[in-house]
Amino acid sequence: MTFHARLACVVLPWFLVACAGGAAVKSARPGWAIAIHGGAGVLSRNTPPDQVREFEAALEQALRLGVERLQAGAAALDVCEAVVRVLEDDPHFNAGKGAVFNEKGEHELDASIMEGHTRRCGAVAGVRTVKNPITLARAVMEQTRHVLLMGDGAEQFATSVGVERVPNSHFDTEHRRQVLDEVLLERARTGMVDGPQQRQNAYGTVGCVVRDGDGRLAAATSTGGMTAKRFGRVGDTPVIGAGNYADDTVAISCTGTGEQFIRHVVAHAIAARMAFGGQTLAAASRALVFDVLQPGDGGLIAVDRDGNLAAPFNSEGMYRGLADSTGTFVVRIFED
Repeated sequence: MTFHARLACVVLPWFLVACAGGAAVKSARPGWAIAIHGGAGVLSRNTPPDQVREFEAALEQALRLGVERLQAGAAALDVCEAVVRVLEDDPHFNAGKGAVFNEKGEHELDASIMEGHTRRCGAVAGVRTVKNPITLARAVMEQTRHVLLMGDGAEQFATSVGVERVPNSHFDTEHRRQVLDEVLLERARTGMVDGPQQRQNAYGTVGCVVRDGDGRLAAATSTGGMTAKRFGRVGDTPVIGAGNYADDTVAISCTGTGEQFIRHVVAHAIAARMAFGGQTLAAASRALVFDVLQPGDGGLIAVDRDGNLAAPFNSEGMYRGLADSTGTFVVRIFED
């Protein structure tokens, strides 16, 4: 098995689609399906097992919430928002509480959400006091004529619609502060303002894609961005078509080096390959992750209108979970 194929593999309880197909899972019949991710900047393989289990438990909690909502008949959009809120509130992940620090030692958060069958979408960028940016993104979608609000304008809109606010320090964690200090120290030592850093420190995102029981698709993505990013930097997460996208064919949420996902419009490119090129979800997602992006750039989760799931990545790992109405329930971090 090639290195790329090995990284793309997702092992399932009682059926498996070939790893070379881009980690796609075929549902036995149309029904609900859900995938989540907690970013492609993962723990080292040398991490103590108890710490690995912490992350797996956090993923499982979020995934089970989504499953319960879908079993109860909830709509895809509602499930996406609810699951991403849970991930935003969990300090294990780089979104909301636990978001990375920018170069000024502050947090700037981005999020977007999209409903496939209507193409309605909303996004926010650079918000600093919104507890759950994904909820504000949905408010942009439902209560304005716009798609993307940023910075002070997004904050003022949050006040007007009553979205919960917190001080910027609410998002602090000691681990993220230590990582920032390490990155800034390395920059001072090398003199490289935007120099490379360890992949697990460079990026992270959370996301959810859903096909509900009525066949509706939705996607939601939220992030704190890159450690020590320049003040005002915006990545792919709030850019519809780059880091997040849903239509009546597929829903996609991306994670990794945001600039690369923007340059290649990764999420929409998958949808276009499927809609206009006749490619399967497995083929389209694999092509973008392994033939377009560079090794280490990250990965994505996706679900199509038939309930197929995909979770390919070309990094060391990707926090992820997949479940569907046939009984699949999988949580993984690394490629095995």
